[in-house]
Amino acid sequence: MTVFDAKHIKNIALLGSHGSGKTTLAETMLFEAGLITRRGRVEDRNTVSDHTDLEHERGSSVFATCLHTEWRDYKINIIDTPGLDDLVGETIPALRVADTCVLLLNGHHGVEVGTDLVWEQMQRYDRPVIIGVNQLDHPNADFDTTVAQAREHFGPAVTVMQYPVEQGEGFHRIIDLLKMTMYVFKDAGGKPEKQPIPESEKARAEALHKELVEKAAENDETLMEHYFDKGELDEDEMRLGLKQGMMKRTCYPVFCLSALRNMGSGRLMTFIDNVAPSAVEMPSAPLAGEGGLPCRADGPPVLFTFKSVLEPRTGWITFFKVMSGEVKAGTELVNDNTGATERIGQLFIVDGKERKPVDRLAAGDIGATLKLKDTGTAHTLHAPGQAVKLAPIAFPEPRLRVTVKARDAKLEEKLHAALLEIHREDPTVELHYLRESAQQVLGVQGELHLNLVKWKLEHHYKVEPEFGSPKVPYRETIRRAAEAMYRHKKQTGGAGQFAEVHLRIEPWQEGMPEPAGVSVRNKEVHPLPTGGNLVFYNCIVGGVIDTKFMPSILKGVMEKMEKGPLTGSPARDIRVLVTDGKMHPVDSNDISFKIAGLQAFREAFTQADPLLMEPVQELEVRMPEDLMGDVMTDLQGRRSVILGVEAQGRFQVVKALVPQAELDRYSTTLRSLTQGRGTHMERFHAYQPVPHEVQARLIGAHRDEAVEA
Repeated sequence: MTVFDAKHIKNIALLGSHGSGKTTLAETMLFEAGLITRRGRVEDRNTVSDHTDLEHERGSSVFATCLHTEWRDYKINIIDTPGLDDLVGETIPALRVADTCVLLLNGHHGVEVGTDLVWEQMQRYDRPVIIGVNQLDHPNADFDTTVAQAREHFGPAVTVMQYPVEQGEGFHRIIDLLKMTMYVFKDAGGKPEKQPIPESEKARAEALHKELVEKAAENDETLMEHYFDKGELDEDEMRLGLKQGMMKRTCYPVFCLSALRNMGSGRLMTFIDNVAPSAVEMPSAPLAGEGGLPCRADGPPVLFTFKSVLEPRTGWITFFKVMSGEVKAGTELVNDNTGATERIGQLFIVDGKERKPVDRLAAGDIGATLKLKDTGTAHTLHAPGQAVKLAPIAFPEPRLRVTVKARDAKLEEKLHAALLEIHREDPTVELHYLRESAQQVLGVQGELHLNLVKWKLEHHYKVEPEFGSPKVPYRETIRRAAEAMYRHKKQTGGAGQFAEVHLRIEPWQEGMPEPAGVSVRNKEVHPLPTGGNLVFYNCIVGGVIDTKFMPSILKGVMEKMEKGPLTGSPARDIRVLVTDGKMHPVDSNDISFKIAGLQAFREAFTQADPLLMEPVQELEVRMPEDLMGDVMTDLQGRRSVILGVEAQGRFQVVKALVPQAELDRYSTTLRSLTQGRGTHMERFHAYQPVPHEVQARLIGAHRDEAVEA
């Protein structure tokens, strides 16, 4: 197998909305390059890219798939990505390691909702972009409208490189504005015939060619001078200018395609070879700290892992990009994230489910290896003695959280282990255990994402899951000071139990003055695992309670704070003063003072104007302007406080504070309200008081549950 040097390796990510034709284009590129002898079809479940059972069942891409072509002395690594927003965990790693993004637009649908969502992800990685207008053979294809929409959505950098002479079922001629040539395709597609531009198209072609020349010239002062002097640029000069424009993101070249009929793919690949930047021409990859790592063929070996896949018979397959130097089979590298030494036993180039062994891979190349024990996604592997750690991949927070348990309780451990493996494959699947509610919470990107996790659990791991709504983590506190005492006395024939504890409790906040009217012998600040603090004071005078019993009183208070008196929710931000009490020389012991402390705290709490608090999320909703009314109406029904509205291009962004209790399955509601055109992010803001009527309802519900129990 040919090993390509760093300058002849191009890495592209195929991106676009669901149904834009990414998998079909990938298949056509492999066919054109002669790597496959027959093109598969998504409908026939025989493409190189969509090769898993899940993808066959759904009839669309679910996973990002690595492929490659060899085209005119260049190697093009392709990552075919899914087009659905819920599967962003597959798209983001592809963006991280790609050097050029190829964005496909559906020629009869134009810029779709999914296109905008993908574009948002692309913007974060600042990669060069090539736009392919696909499906120009569709009866309703409209190239000019699609380009106009692209300029409206993505800006003036959208630059026409080609345009179709005809569209629809008769599509077979493309005018190339760089070469000023017309490509004529047979019905079966493939290699076109080059012909002069017809007289009927010359005026339009020359006008667009001039625009293309000006776009190329504006990226380089020398080229601009040549253009002013000659009024023209040659092909090589234009390629140089276009490459610089792509790297500056001032130029997004537009190509014409019918991937299904194999028209235009060869010219696109040639452009990728000749113009798209290689990894060694791209800016340095960001490090975890400051600075960056340049991609150098003669540098020390550094790998960055971007995908992990578990295969039943093979085990873990780790996909990586060679960020620097060269890696050979048998190389030992150190994982900077874990400190473990990993041996790269085998190296592969991967095309879907096919693995082709190689002896070495050069800087900029993408490959895979097997059975790395301590290496996950977004880890850095480097030669021993180095200290290199590339910046991690920033995955989005979950937009949907549900509880998960095995329908068969005996399979609970198996379920947990399965979810950990799924998380390793897809870091956007998150798993947390809520100790206070004893619930296992699963975080995903949406309902579709949840259904895919469910499919994996049922088909791969043979575990049937049950999903539910997580309990809201309410908190209890007090609004005023109160005092109480409790005497615990128990006589059982032998040694008895006796303790009397007097407490004063007060609301606590950071920076408040020390308590007045008492003699403080000791102060302890205890940060609580559920948030907030307990501040505990020993104010005993005269030794009426021995100091040795203070920890027991504290233990009793803490036990009650774990399950507060109102709803059984944890209490927080209270200071407790032990002011008085009594003990017995024989019958007093630790358990007695623990009980007395707990009961005294409980009594004082009920007299201190107790307050239930709820978590409030900071919500950011992004949607087209015409849908803002429906979204705002819905938010108002969720006890929201609107913080503001701002415009971001064609979109409006609403920022609001919303109780967590009102956001259950919000992603599903938003998708319905906006026809999939709205997105949201949320993060914890603060705990705030629950409205009186809500508090009364929650206390009543807790009381009813206690009676039933």
